[in-house]
Formats: sequence, C-alpha cells, structure tokens
Amino acid sequence: MSHVGVGPRAVMRSVAFLTAGVLAVPALAGCTSEDPSGKPLAERDVAAAARTSVSDGGTLRWAVDSVPDTLNAFQSDADATTTRVAQAVLPSMFRMDETGSPVRNPDYLESAEVVDTEPKQVVVYKLNQQAVWSDGREIGAADFAAQWRALSGKDSAYWTARNAGYDRIEKIERGASDLEVKVTFSRPYADWKALFTPLYPKDVTGTPDAFNDGARRALKVSAGPFAVKKVDTKGDQVVLTGNPRWWGEPAKLDQIVLRAVPRDERVSELVAGKLDLAEIDPETADEVGLAAGPPRDAATGTPLMGPGGSPAAGAQGRSAAEALRSWAVANGSDEEAAEEEVLAREERREAEAKARRRQQALSGFEVRKSLEPAYTQLALNGADGPLADERVRRAVARALDREKLAEAVLKPLGLPAEPVGSHLALSGQPAYADGSGALGEQNAKEARALLADAGWVPGGPVKKKDGEEAAGAEKDKKDEEEKDGKDEKKSEGDDDGTYIVGEDNKNTDGKNTDGRNEGDRNDDDGGGDDAKDGADRESGEKHSSGKNTAQGGAPGAYAPKGTAAPAGAAAAPLAKDGKALTLRFVLPSGPGSETLRTVADRITDMLKEIGIGTEVSKVPDESYFKDHIAAGEYDLALYSWPASAFPATDARPIYAKPVPAADGSLNVAQNYTRVGTDQVDQLFDRAMTTLDQKEARGLLRKADSRIWAAAGSVPLYQRPQLVAARENLANAGAFGFETPVYEDMGFLKKGAHGSRPSAPASSSPSS
Repeated sequence: MSHVGVGPRAVMRSVAFLTAGVLAVPALAGCTSEDPSGKPLAERDVAAAARTSVSDGGTLRWAVDSVPDTLNAFQSDADATTTRVAQAVLPSMFRMDETGSPVRNPDYLESAEVVDTEPKQVVVYKLNQQAVWSDGREIGAADFAAQWRALSGKDSAYWTARNAGYDRIEKIERGASDLEVKVTFSRPYADWKALFTPLYPKDVTGTPDAFNDGARRALKVSAGPFAVKKVDTKGDQVVLTGNPRWWGEPAKLDQIVLRAVPRDERVSELVAGKLDLAEIDPETADEVGLAAGPPRDAATGTPLMGPGGSPAAGAQGRSAAEALRSWAVANGSDEEAAEEEVLAREERREAEAKARRRQQALSGFEVRKSLEPAYTQLALNGADGPLADERVRRAVARALDREKLAEAVLKPLGLPAEPVGSHLALSGQPAYADGSGALGEQNAKEARALLADAGWVPGGPVKKKDGEEAAGAEKDKKDEEEKDGKDEKKSEGDDDGTYIVGEDNKNTDGKNTDGRNEGDRNDDDGGGDDAKDGADRESGEKHSSGKNTAQGGAPGAYAPKGTAAPAGAAAAPLAKDGKALTLRFVLPSGPGSETLRTVADRITDMLKEIGIGTEVSKVPDESYFKDHIAAGEYDLALYSWPASAFPATDARPIYAKPVPAADGSLNVAQNYTRVGTDQVDQLFDRAMTTLDQKEARGLLRKADSRIWAAAGSVPLYQRPQLVAARENLANAGAFGFETPVYEDMGFLKKGAHGSRPSAPASSSPSS
C-alpha cells in the first residue's frame, strides 16, 4: 500500500499504499459563492521554528521503510525513500504548499510562465543565476533537454516508469540567455508545472546506460542543500551530508541518516535512542503520548492519553487492593504460597522497572500528527461476478456509513473525522469538491432495492454443492484454493480460517436477532435524534441539512422508481440462481494493518445489514498488492492512493477505461477495479489540455462525479499521519501537504521552542 508523500509522481502513482448516459449531478449543478475546495482538514505539525532558533550541526536519524533499490525517481522500482532523497539533493522547479498546490521554488526559479499558446504552447523558465550542480556547472537547458529525451517515450532503451507530460514536448532550447530555458509543446499541457521535478543532471539522463544504471546506488552530481554521501545496503541506511556548493540558506544539520526500520520495531529503536524521527502506528503513538505526560497547554499536541486524559495508574495497572493482597500472601503463614508470591512480586518489580525505563526513554519524544496527502478507499472489482453489475456496486457503496468509518479511524487520534468526498483531490486542494452526491447518501433501503432490481432476493443460506463456487471473485477461478493455500484466513474462533459474514443469521420472518421488526429498526442503536436520522436515511427524505436523498438524483444511483426493498432483507442473506451473494474481502495480515482490518470489520457489518455476505481472507503483506489487487483476485479490498497536485495527469491511469491488449488480455493500467467509462476518459483528456485553470477544475469535478456514480471505488477517509519526534527537533514531523524544507531542519537552541498547531476543534461529520 502506498504511504508516500508528495513527490515524483511516477513513484506516487505506481504503488498503491490503491456509465453510459448523461449524469445529473445536483451537488455541482448550482453555482455558489462558496469555494467547494474548502480548507485542509489538518495543519502540518513540524514544531516550526525560525532558523535563528535552530542550532548549527548535528545528525538527524530518520526512520524510513527501506533502503531504495534506485535513486532514480523515474524508474519503476523507485519508492518513498527515493522521493525523500530526491527532495533533499535535487532541483525541484515547483514544490507543494500547505494546500497541496504547486508553488515556484525560488532556489531554482526566478520565474516560469506560459508566454505563448498559439500556434503552440511555450513555457519559459528563468533560472536562479546562482543555481549550480555540485561539480560547479550551471544548471541549464542541456539538463532539461536530456531529461525530456530520456522520458519522452521515443527511445525504448531508457527504462522509464512513465512519460506523462514529457511526451507532449516538441522541443527544448536555450532562451534569450544561458539562464533561460524555452520549452515548446506539440500539444497543450495543463500540468506543465509537474515537469522537471526532480531535475537530474545530464550526466544521469544523457544516455540510456547512465539513466538505467548510473543513479541506482549513487548520485555523483546533485544540486540541493544535501548530497548523497553513501547508500549503505549492509547497514540499511542512506547518509546525506551538506552540499558545500549549495547557494541557498545553508543546511542546519551536518547529516541526515535515513535508516530502514520496520514499523513494528520503531518503538524499540526510539527507546534505545537510535532514532530522532519516525512515522509510527496508533498504538506506538499512544505509548509515546502517555510517556510525554499530560499536555502543557492547548498547543503542545499529544492528546493521545488514557481515559479521561490521564496516564494509566501504575506500570502494571495494579490497584491498591491487589497490592495489599499480594503483601498479605507474601507475608502469610502458607509458606509455599508466600514463596510463589515473593517470586511473582520480584518479577513484577523487574517488569515495572523496565516499563519505567522505557517510559523515561520515550518521555523525550512527542507525537506530531496531521493528515497524510493520501486517502483510503474501498475498491470494488467490477471485472466479473456480482460486482460486474453496477446496481450491486452501488448497493455496496450506499450501504456504507462513511462518516462512522472515518470516525472509527480518526476520532481516537484527535484528528478531524471527515469522510473524503472526491477521488481526485483532498479538502483544501483547488480541484476538490464533494462529488459523492452523484452516488447518493447512505441508505440501506435504497441499497436493498438496487439489489432486488439486480435479481438478488432473500434466499436464506445457500450451501455449496461439491465443486460449485460461491458468487464472487472465486466463481471463475478454479485454482484459487490452491494458489491461496498460504494465505491466512479469518474465522471467529481462529485467525487462520475463513468465515462468511451475512450467512449466520437464518431468521427470515421479518425480524432481526434482537427481536425487533425490520420496520422498527434504524441504522443507529440509540433513539431520539439518532433514531430520527436513521429513519431519514431509510426513507431517503430531505434531511435538515437540506440535502435531498430521495429519487431525482444522479440517474442510476437509485433503483428504478417503484422497486420495493425486500422485507426482512437485513436479516436474511441474498441469493440469485441458487447462489448466495458472498463477496471475497481481501486484507493484508501484517502488524501495520490493524486499522484496515478494523475498518473491514465495520464494513462487513454494514453489508450484512443489506443481506450481503463477505468472506474475509488475510494474506501476507508482500503478496497483497501484486498477487491480489493488481491481479484482480478479490471482490472487495482496502488500499490507499496519494493525492496529487496534478490530477488530470496522475489520476487518469487509475480511472481510465480498461482496453484489450494485443495478446487478448485486459490492459488496466492502474485501474485495479476494472471499472471505467469513455466519458471519464474524455473529461480527463479535456482537463489535461485546457490552460484555463477554472475550466480544468470544472472538468475534473465532473469526472469525479461520474467516477462516484460508477461505484468502482468508494473514498473513505484521509490517512492519519503520526510521527514520533524528539521534543527539541524543529521543522520536521507530520508535513501534511507541504514539501519538507530540509535545510531548515535541526535541533532547537537551549530555551527555544517550536510552534505546534492548536488542538483541532471537535468536528462533527458533515451530513
């Protein structure tokens, strides 16, 4: 799954952390004065400090997931660490600001603008006259031209991951002076600011051999505040050191050491004093937050405390009564029991001493948190099986309470729990607008009606006959059982089995297991306003928010008018042609995927309410994406996609309509749901060619609405970003949308403090 930040888009979109007719889109049809892009839901949290408050010198030890196989960000095996290195050591013409928008990088560019559109689009870059490579040569047109030729796609000898944008360039030449680079495009390209970030020296891109092999383990020439000193595969680290030819603000740190540390080992490395900065999971964040003690004020962060905001009582959580009983037994007349208790007390003292040492070691850290520029989605494989039917996909999507799913993940962390409303951008980015209205709000009654229209009716549990496959991804895959023999599967009594959700309630008399009639049941367990809200969701009537969820929304998002939801459907599994409606839900089994599994449990419960069963299979992390998501061996799956400042370019391969390849296979690009439409492709193409930013945003929002209506994927929540950082480390942590400023990172001078964002106001999810 993708956990990468804003960086080279070939990396971002190659790893997934993952309708005919005219649509009426009520949410976008009316014009309003309010900007639909909104604001970022969370600020960056980096302990921001002025450079004058930061000491000179020191080494930052930063945990990463891996030592990269290549330092060339445009190769297919580049990863998130490749991105981090490139940001620190190579030129970037544009960087991301706090809203995820590209802004000119003044260290390299004095200006960059479109100077002509007719007969061809022409962009002129005016370079910073001080910008030089570490070998002393000026950065210039020759470097731009070499990178264009390498990435244009015209020479197959270059092993490139993709050529988006570079294939639209007609020529690159020197401008009015050595500091000007003139780029002429053969076709208009709206996302031209995405190009030449990072920019490699012509020594790397000038020939296929240099491109393919010359920058895999070393970068001899660079032009950032840092340079690559060594890539140590045996020591699992990359060492960056200050660049003596850097012309900008000098780096505060002497070195940055990027250490490959598995996520489940990071807390031990923090305790051992071997790391200064590490992205961590919620459980580790909770432990670090407790060790740091109660918050000093509203701006210190770390609300990750125990119940009531207080640390747990005692390292072992023993009450006074238990301690008194232990003393009594240890000093009692039963010698055998006393001896055992004395030994137990000694073991507890040792454990408590160890816990205190661990807590003391972690007390010098704090949790910095924001939201990643990435979102988690539920993917629905529309290639075959029940999900090939749009009505079934829409029913699944409309069964989900996305607000509750977002709350389950983000609310315990003290982060804004808002569901994501777009496939193409996140709140605060210019292209963002909530397009979920094209699908419709959660409505179990409408979902059951859609299933009924598709022929899925209450049929009770359906037993498989010998050799018969359940409806779902396994239907046409006879070798699935053999292939997944190594996969872990979940069962109620044993984590290594498989269970069917939705086939364990055989009551078909119109009552639920709680004894209530289906008509008396609502989506919430409580009464009062919650119960009323549940009734609104069932009826599809207009909510107090003013949103109309009744008939009349986007065509196809609802069952045909008059289709009745089957009585008792929430309590009875559905079947069609003698086969149960059971979907295979594939999840990673690794220690860092607990959150995904929690979300999956909530989703299975929601689907059970409309009669859909789910077979949950946990598979090894290393095979999850390649062997299941990319291979199409799933019905439902959870994975993440990073946000992009250039969605017209970067999102198109993810949502493009799959096309037959020459060998008869289906070319899906990165559209792992196999769901796409010609209309969406056309909207992306138009957005990519218009130089009118307002028009481009409108086209992208229309494309997003159609993606929602097709229901191939359902965005759920923006991923949390939790980082353990030394309290005196400044300008580093949870960066949010922004590109890190590596030269400003460092350790605070004695008595200095970095600024932290205020604790976010408790946000109620929008209705």
